Amino acid sequence: MKLGVILAGLAGLALAVYFIVHAGLGSVVAAVTSVGWSGFALLCLYQLVTFVVLGSAWFVLMPEGRFWSFVWGRVVRDAAGEVLPFSQLGGILIGVRALILRGIAAPQAFASAIVDVTTEMMAQIVFTLIGVALFLAHSTHALPAATVSGIVFVLAGGFAFVMLQRRGIALAGTLAERFLPAVARQTRAFHAAVSAIYEHPARLAASSAIHLIGWIASGIATWISVRLIGGHIDVAGALAVESILCALRSAAVVVPGALGVQEAGYAMLMPLFGLTPDVGLAVSLLKRAREIAIGAPVLLFWQGLEGRRAFAAPDA
Repeated sequence: MKLGVILAGLAGLALAVYFIVHAGLGSVVAAVTSVGWSGFALLCLYQLVTFVVLGSAWFVLMPEGRFWSFVWGRVVRDAAGEVLPFSQLGGILIGVRALILRGIAAPQAFASAIVDVTTEMMAQIVFTLIGVALFLAHSTHALPAATVSGIVFVLAGGFAFVMLQRRGIALAGTLAERFLPAVARQTRAFHAAVSAIYEHPARLAASSAIHLIGWIASGIATWISVRLIGGHIDVAGALAVESILCALRSAAVVVPGALGVQEAGYAMLMPLFGLTPDVGLAVSLLKRAREIAIGAPVLLFWQGLEGRRAFAAPDA
């Protein structure tokens, strides 16, 4: 792991601890435990359903594959990105690896993952704009300057990534063929797979639309969490909070699990809708507990599949 990622993770941990202590450890713990096991089970079940939606957005880009393979790949991708001390990019690579183990050829798996990230980013741009509009309509407060900067960064970066992606992939393929001729065949296969996906704009539109549903579902999950804690916020407010929070998480892409960024975001945004910071921190901790409850068993099972494959074909 790179030193920068380690330092970013430690800084995020310190930030999370600061906000929890500042809000009051006792009140945060009380808010979390008020949900109970049944409420926590409901949040986990809701997330599993959301994974089916997200896997569908990946699947429509390559419908010749098996549907549940893409759902599984998305589950592993999020589990690695949230539970393991990697950046979100590391989670994407592990998700691709899980898809390859399900029989999808490597060039197609990588190509579909890259395009899936793109359509998800396109949907996030729309979700963020919807969230900002809802915030302006339902809150009399102004967004913190750091939050505004994060939103601008994500919107600009998202537009640039979407607009330049195909040209960038072509350039990367050209450089690889020139300086790494040994992998030229795989590079050409990858580029061909990406081009094949982009030849079906209806699939791209469907993937983006499904991802937007997934983003909206994340906002509803925040609303459910607040209601289980005993707080009061309408769905529009929860969507506004989650859309802005997701933009902040994306801006902090190098921080493992957006540690600290997520906690700070919830603690600062919830009071703008009449809630206390401890409610926001409780929502954040419930989200992390849910990610661990789902992600840890998933990663253990995935590692078992890797081990079985290694023993079955050691030469590979």
